[in-house]
Amino acid sequence: MRTDGRRAVVTGVGAVTPIGNDADTYWRNLVAGVSGVARITAYDPSAEEVQIAAEVKGFEPRDFMDFKQARRMSRFSQLAVAAAAQAIASAGLEVTDANRDDIAVVVNTGGGGIGDVALGERIFLEQGGKRVSPFMVPMLSPSMAACQISIQNDLRGPVVTAVAACASSAQAFVDAQRMIEHGDAEVVVAGGTESAILPVAFAALANMGALSKRNEDPERASRPFDAGRDGFVFGEGAAVLVVEAAEHAERRGAPILAEIAGGGMTADAYHISAPEPSGSGAARAMTRALRDAGMEPEQITYVAAHGTSTPLNDATETKAIHAAFGAHAPKLAVSSNKSMIGHTLGAAGAMSALAAVLAIRDGVIPPTINYETPDPACDLDYVANVARRTPVEAAIVNGFGFGGQNAVAVFRRYA
Repeated sequence: MRTDGRRAVVTGVGAVTPIGNDADTYWRNLVAGVSGVARITAYDPSAEEVQIAAEVKGFEPRDFMDFKQARRMSRFSQLAVAAAAQAIASAGLEVTDANRDDIAVVVNTGGGGIGDVALGERIFLEQGGKRVSPFMVPMLSPSMAACQISIQNDLRGPVVTAVAACASSAQAFVDAQRMIEHGDAEVVVAGGTESAILPVAFAALANMGALSKRNEDPERASRPFDAGRDGFVFGEGAAVLVVEAAEHAERRGAPILAEIAGGGMTADAYHISAPEPSGSGAARAMTRALRDAGMEPEQITYVAAHGTSTPLNDATETKAIHAAFGAHAPKLAVSSNKSMIGHTLGAAGAMSALAAVLAIRDGVIPPTINYETPDPACDLDYVANVARRTPVEAAIVNGFGFGGQNAVAVFRRYA
């Protein structure tokens, strides 16, 4: 638990998602239950077992950077730079010589620029080494999204990237809160980004049995916690929040949307892709997050679930919520935005954090769409199909990744 009284608050939001290329559009469509899943357009999937994804649509990098800069960025970096620009503007944060040294960037990812590896290899084999971009290696580095945000905005505080698979961007907010708490920065531009819609990735995950194969009904393919779920839908996008010390935000009259109250991280130490069956690692992460926030389970209103729509994850996460919250678990509102935006992997926690912050701000909990048939193994309140208007005092954001990595952040109303 914090010892020096510095509190971390959220003052700005930005997003580029499969259901909207700004935070307001994303939120409006999320609350309305709009699906962003459709047939893949990034390549021709006709011969493949899985032909659907939740792609970002109509994104133009040059709306946020010049053409030369855009060409030297991987798509995951472009998405992050755009989301960060929106968040900084939303926060009304003016970057000056007086404050740029105290503004940090913590933007995480799962795969980084793996698309550029595939593209570079194809160019090398088809056209020869001289045609490979000299910028390919820095473009593909997972840290480059955070670095590009730093470069584009001349932010000179710490720049940090943690690669923790699908727990990556939930961890970003745990790290951001601790940087504020310990005085490492006054402001942290924090979030996650991912863009890896590649034939080879889809083939591998399809062979693993991880992806939904509902090609003929893409909008209904992602169905977290439903008995008919058959795998996750791959997604892409970025979400970024401006996090800052409460005193700093109050001094400049910034809008305070919510507080990051605490966080917790654990490991399953069990398997490279499957969750530990009892959910004990995920439960410990939630319990640690609550303890770090100095909060009791009964103070939580909403769980922004990891909720991937895979048979194992959803049942295990349900067990973990029961274990962490005890008698309060049935009273929680639990929902998964992956029912609409798919699983954005390293950006998933940031997408959920944005939803949690806006749920606190607006008093509305987004639904889990495509929930039709209850599963006895999933017996919580999943806010089925229709958003719920109710005051949200506090929410937790769950992020669980391959390799057994678990990260949970707690957001609450600032007072």
